[in-house]
Amino acid sequence: MREPRFWQHPRGGGGSVLPSLLAPAAWAWGAAGRMRRRYTVAQHAAVPIICIGNISAGGTGKTPLALTLAERLIKSGEAVHFLTRGYGGRESGPLRVDLMRDTAADVGDEPLLLAAVAPTWVSVNRAEGAAAAARAGAKLIIMDDGFQNPSLAKDISLLVVDAHAGLGNGRLIPAGPLRERVADALARTGAIVIVGHGHAADDLAARARNRALPVFRAILRAAPAPQLDGAPVLAFAGIGRPEKFYMTLRELHADLVGMVDFPDHHMFSEADAQSLLVRARDLNATLVTTEKDRVRLLHAPEGSARARLRDAVKTITIRAIIDDFAAFETLIRDAIALARRPARR
Repeated sequence: MREPRFWQHPRGGGGSVLPSLLAPAAWAWGAAGRMRRRYTVAQHAAVPIICIGNISAGGTGKTPLALTLAERLIKSGEAVHFLTRGYGGRESGPLRVDLMRDTAADVGDEPLLLAAVAPTWVSVNRAEGAAAAARAGAKLIIMDDGFQNPSLAKDISLLVVDAHAGLGNGRLIPAGPLRERVADALARTGAIVIVGHGHAADDLAARARNRALPVFRAILRAAPAPQLDGAPVLAFAGIGRPEKFYMTLRELHADLVGMVDFPDHHMFSEADAQSLLVRARDLNATLVTTEKDRVRLLHAPEGSARARLRDAVKTITIRAIIDDFAAFETLIRDAIALARRPARR
């Protein structure tokens, strides 16, 4: 789905009356979420749980942050597993993702991306998924999303916010992009991570600091791609905010001769693939997309346009770089150590 444009206009701005018309539905959404969190008894996992989530719909950079954190923890000797809902997939789990077998239609696109770094579990029931991961050898679980899900107790939750988009118009879904009230979210947050450049999240950062919550800044950085320097590129992306991907390509000095946006988690059709291949040929351009988009093409039937697109397209690896990683790592390790105290389990 594409987020409505009025979500990003300041409260009362943009000339749209839709936020006001949708206010009753937004109130009902918020009330339902509060009731669910209030009356659900959270289950505790046998291993520490780190949740990386967001308060707003759309891309914020939480998956690159989850990947960065997992890679650092694995390097230090932690047996890390990922746990996710598997948005867009048909499997309810608990299911351990198999890159040789599972498709994006089975488990969603983000789990395939996560599974390339660490064992990944898809489970609608987060508590059952955490238990399955622990039985399979996980000593630490990173939840990619699930901040609003109250069924599994978290040992620390990180709230990731886009620096450019911030909290949009500040209203709840469907009147705005917020999944819950800001005050409710801050009450369950261990730290805020603001990703990218911009000042739209400055007010949120101030509110967090007033609560003595740590606020970290991060940027999404691509691995060097000398093959794209000065090269004509036709870029396409089906992510929350494709413009961030295009900005990254410009920072790599690619010559963007075309950009094609798709809805977030879009499953590419044969017509989509054929159109991209023809346009790239006509522009004499290299096709480039995100890793998250390419995983949706992994198991395309051989000989199909989607398989040809999969084989032709280039990707760039993107990770989140924290400005004060030493302090960030200390925060995470203190939370893990506290969770492992016998009295806590």
